[in-house]
Amino acid sequence: MQNIDLTGKRALVTGGSQGIGAGICRKLAANGADVFINYYSNKEKAELLVSEIKEKYGVNAWAVYANIAKSKDVAAMFSFVDDKGEGIDILVNNAGMETINHVLEMTEEEWDRVLSINLKGPWLCAQQAGLRMEKTGNGVIINISSIHDVVPRKGLAHYCSSKAGLKMLSKCMSLELVDKNIRVVSVSPGAIYTEMNREEIKKFGIEKFEKWIPSGNIGEVEDVANAVVFLASDMASYIHGADLYIDGGYMNNTIQYDPRPPRVKK
Repeated sequence: MQNIDLTGKRALVTGGSQGIGAGICRKLAANGADVFINYYSNKEKAELLVSEIKEKYGVNAWAVYANIAKSKDVAAMFSFVDDKGEGIDILVNNAGMETINHVLEMTEEEWDRVLSINLKGPWLCAQQAGLRMEKTGNGVIINISSIHDVVPRKGLAHYCSSKAGLKMLSKCMSLELVDKNIRVVSVSPGAIYTEMNREEIKKFGIEKFEKWIPSGNIGEVEDVANAVVFLASDMASYIHGADLYIDGGYMNNTIQYDPRPPRVKK
């Protein structure tokens, strides 16, 4: 298998200062790409990651603020990208949020906030990136969704709806942009350890996930980052509009009972 080489490519990762986004930034940089790290609330983490990437991988990196749910912020972010050189080759729409509430008690503001960040934001960013990719005749847009784009979950009606919408947005954009040599795909992680949720998962019970997930383990950030780098590369040039599930088989195991008879040992 050939090595993935993204040297000379310029990537923007939204929500890139921590968690899965930070892992994606590191992996893109490790494979040669220059990286724009979008942040909203944690400038310090973004700037620390910029320093780490420059020192460790020897590529260019920048921290750039934007609330991706606001069109003015998104336009300013892409103006910043323009000021630092020519073009954008890879957009990873990673920024997202979830809150938990009963569907009968959820406020309009809560619904709007989650849908704006998880669905409107990726559209705004993809539109700005797509206009630039159209000029260069090349580009890849990768939307980070969730297994909950098809799997419902109590307390997350707004989140699940936003991810289902993001999955369809990816397919629609792929259909419209393929003739411009712009690929659009989505990645849907299952249970993934991050620095923010690791203790919460332990408190809930790691053994429960190990039982529920057929592979027997919770995923790591690098599992998602590896897939993103592959999809961003020319090795995935024939993949358009696909949604890749990274979940250890989690979403295939909703039926827990096993009706098979015991196997007879030979």
